[in-house]
Order: sequence, then C-alpha cells, then structure tokens
Amino acid sequence: MYIVLAIDRRWEPKGYDMLTRRHFIQTTTALFSATVANPVFADSWPTEAQKAEWDAQVSPPGFDPATSNPWGLHPRFLPQRVDAKDGLVPGDIHVDAVARYLYHIEEGGTAMRYGVAIARGNLYEPGVYNIKRKVRWPHWTPTQNMIERDPENARWADGMEPGPQNALGSRALYLYVGDRDTYLRIHGTPYPRSIGGRASSGCVRMVMAHINELYPNVEIGSTAHLYSAEDSVTARS
Repeated sequence: MYIVLAIDRRWEPKGYDMLTRRHFIQTTTALFSATVANPVFADSWPTEAQKAEWDAQVSPPGFDPATSNPWGLHPRFLPQRVDAKDGLVPGDIHVDAVARYLYHIEEGGTAMRYGVAIARGNLYEPGVYNIKRKVRWPHWTPTQNMIERDPENARWADGMEPGPQNALGSRALYLYVGDRDTYLRIHGTPYPRSIGGRASSGCVRMVMAHINELYPNVEIGSTAHLYSAEDSVTARS
C-alpha cells in the first residue's frame, strides 16, 4: 500500500517514481554563536539565556531553511513546503521510512517536509503515536536496552545534561500510546550527517536547526504516524 502524502520529484533518489509536484519556499533567519558556556548538570535545567545561546549556536549564520546547508546534506533533505493529499489532518506528523522524510501537515493543503534519520536494523517501530510532551533542550537518559546494546551509554545512566552534544539535541517530541511513554522521540541530533540514513536506537532524528523550526508548530495531542517500508508515504517504482 502506498500513501502519497506530498509530491515533489526534484530530489528523489534512484528507484523512486514520484508524481508531478509543486512546492513553495519558506525562509527564516537566525543568529549564530561559536561558544557554549556553563554546562548544567543532568538534574537541572538551563536558563532561558542559555537556551537562546544554544539555539544560536546550532543555527548557521543567516539561516534559511530551504538553502542553508553547512551539514552537507543531500538537497532533497532540506525543508520544503509541498502539496499534501486531501483529507489529512492539519497538525499531524507522517514519517516515511523509505524516503527518510517527515511531513508536518498544514492548513490549506500543504505540508512542510524535512529530511530525517530513522532507527537502525529492527529498532524502527512503525505505528500511530500521540505527542503528549515536548521539550526545548531536553535531558536524555538511555534505556536499559540501549545500555545493553552499547555499554558505553552506561555513563549516562543517571542522565545527560541538556546542550548541543546531548543525544536528543535541541528539541524533543515524546511519543506515547495512550498514557504509556514508548521512549520513542522525534528529536534533534548532534550528528546531522546521519540524516537520510538509519542510525538511531528507535527515534526519528532531525537536524537541530530544522526541528527548531518545526517545534513551535507542533501541538500537544497531535498524532504522529510512523510508516513501515511496506506502507511508505511516497510511491516507489
């Protein structure tokens, strides 16, 4: 089953047969800073000033989401506004596991599309989730399974403090099923060159500057659809 959410063939890789497309560009600007001061401990929270400083650090100078690319991403993974299929719920998120795209559905029949990385191997968990929490500059604590797969994570068993090197990056959307935290997140990453690949332990990764743009537009209670390869949201040949 193929569910075409948004159509844009300009940057599709070999093996994809996308339909005709029309997209629009949305731009913003942001500051940049090369320094991070006064790291905080895992049981504390950064000040608003510290958060603003980190936000500036992870955004390139003169940041334009559609063109800024100091990370060396394939151009198709830069944010684009695309047409969305009729009937999709504005505010919902759809993640294409094959094309490595996240779509945020907007009012008026459009969606913002972002490049993502998904989980490696069989750690990716397709499903329908509810976003019940969102955090700016979150803490991160590895699960026991993460520690067993990678014993080096044991040093963060009591939590990693927020900051640009934190595994969840600058923003995190927390995915639930009912009242159960699945420990799956849509989050920023300190490893932007992983975008387009399979790299995480279950979560969906985004460039920090990109999720910073997405974050204020996502409401608590929104639905996130993570599709399997068999239910890809873009057509394949």
